[in-house]
Amino acid sequence: MRRSLTALAVLLCMLLAACGRAAEPEATAQPATQTEASAEETGMKPFINETEVPVTWEQNDSVTALRALATGDGLTISMSMYGGFEQVGPIGQRITRDDRQTTTSAGDIVLYSGNQIVVFYGSNSWAYTRLGHIDLSRAELTELLGNGDVTIRIAEG
Repeated sequence: MRRSLTALAVLLCMLLAACGRAAEPEATAQPATQTEASAEETGMKPFINETEVPVTWEQNDSVTALRALATGDGLTISMSMYGGFEQVGPIGQRITRDDRQTTTSAGDIVLYSGNQIVVFYGSNSWAYTRLGHIDLSRAELTELLGNGDVTIRIAEG
């Protein structure tokens, strides 16, 4: 009898624990990939240490805000090497962001924390807002970005 009561108590505890657990949220569908635009279409020309680089920009609110910062004299960002796979630099103010868990690849340009630009010559996974992609090979990117701190300038174009 005692064994039956113990088994019943264990079963009751398991049922109550299962009832108290919140249901797992259903995965939400990711929005369709945003369209992309060339530097000519966005009016932004990027330079790394005065070398113009070809970029395909995302068309999103963050890129629009970045374009506004680059109006006139352009936007100059002092970048620092980080982790042996990226360059990171502050843009001087926060802009709109739409962070999503992302695995980056060489050439990706992202917004981090709403106020820093990150340019990858390697790969990383984190929550970023995609801004664009430098259309160069990994070897070319490593040559431009992997040998010390750089300056990135985004000019009207």
